[in-house]
Amino acid sequence: MTPAELSRTVVRAVRSAVDEGVLAVVVPDDVKVERPRPGGGGDYASAVALKLAAASGLAPRAVAEALRGHLAAAPGVARVDITGPGFLNFTLDAGPAAHDELVRRVLALGPRYGHGDSLAGQHTSFAPVDEPRALAVTSVVVELLRSQGATAEITPYGSERIHVLPAHLPEVGPDAARWAYLRAAAHDRPAPAAELLAQRDSNPYFRVRYAYTRTRALTRNAHDLGFTSAPGDLGLPETAPGNPGAPEATHRTPGDLALSESAPRDTGAPEATHRTPNRTPGATPTPLLTPTPLLTLLTDHPDTLLRAARLAAPDRLARQLEVLADAVLDFQHCVLPLGDEKPLAAHRARLALAEAAGAVLAGGLSLFGIDAPEFL
Repeated sequence: MTPAELSRTVVRAVRSAVDEGVLAVVVPDDVKVERPRPGGGGDYASAVALKLAAASGLAPRAVAEALRGHLAAAPGVARVDITGPGFLNFTLDAGPAAHDELVRRVLALGPRYGHGDSLAGQHTSFAPVDEPRALAVTSVVVELLRSQGATAEITPYGSERIHVLPAHLPEVGPDAARWAYLRAAAHDRPAPAAELLAQRDSNPYFRVRYAYTRTRALTRNAHDLGFTSAPGDLGLPETAPGNPGAPEATHRTPGDLALSESAPRDTGAPEATHRTPNRTPGATPTPLLTPTPLLTLLTDHPDTLLRAARLAAPDRLARQLEVLADAVLDFQHCVLPLGDEKPLAAHRARLALAEAAGAVLAGGLSLFGIDAPEFL
């Protein structure tokens, strides 16, 4: 269940409570759900009970109790707890079936995953602008609004303007310049040209596009090994650092992205599938990475798009793409069979998850008007 779906579930719960006469309030069009703050629990939280308390004539906790009965049995919700003065805390069903459903949904929608109709009926007309960064930000905000069902356009009769710190980076190419304009918050300066041109791990623009190319490479490598993706049980053990029995996994070290990309290609050689970092003799093996961060980021993506559209803040999407890219680059080493290992159902499931992440990266870059390359 995505945050947007959970929000609609809470709205339905409020409507049910009103229809039953338990609450006497105006049903909101939208309910904000977010990650729990300190003191909370579960996967998501909402302050809807506190917002409805005054209109209902009830204490916030009484409103929360009235809503909990309608929410606890909702599909995709494993548990609903009440904390503090009346915050609702949701623990979602995170079993294999829920993971399977999420990956299937992302693969089915592809780069359009996260698009919806939450802003349907909203119309925004932006005034034309000539300044390069303002033009880039405005055009992407238009695309973000449209992705959420709103009507948005840049027209000579438009009245809305997005104010940003001016910038012009013609020397780095159009895609890199757009990333710089969009990645920085409106009041911040974009990254300098030297950082954008660096083909290494420290450059977020490179890292996001490189992570996408890795998902494409995994699909090609799997094809060479005779298998394709199929959502299902990822088969990754939950292990703790320092567990001597935990399987060892490769991980990225600073600068290894740049090193791997700087090597000349041999078109007749098989494509590399794994990178082995330098490891200190006698060091404790790193446990196999679990898929939780990657799945969580995919779940949060629709909410990230919606918030970026509502706040006219493409930088929110850029930061989420960076975190997703890092999760992909950590997860990639668990996808393909190692050595003489035969492809198993778990490998197919991990490949499906990597491909789903690649679709989200491609969709985010597409909204930015930036190319998602097959190779770097």
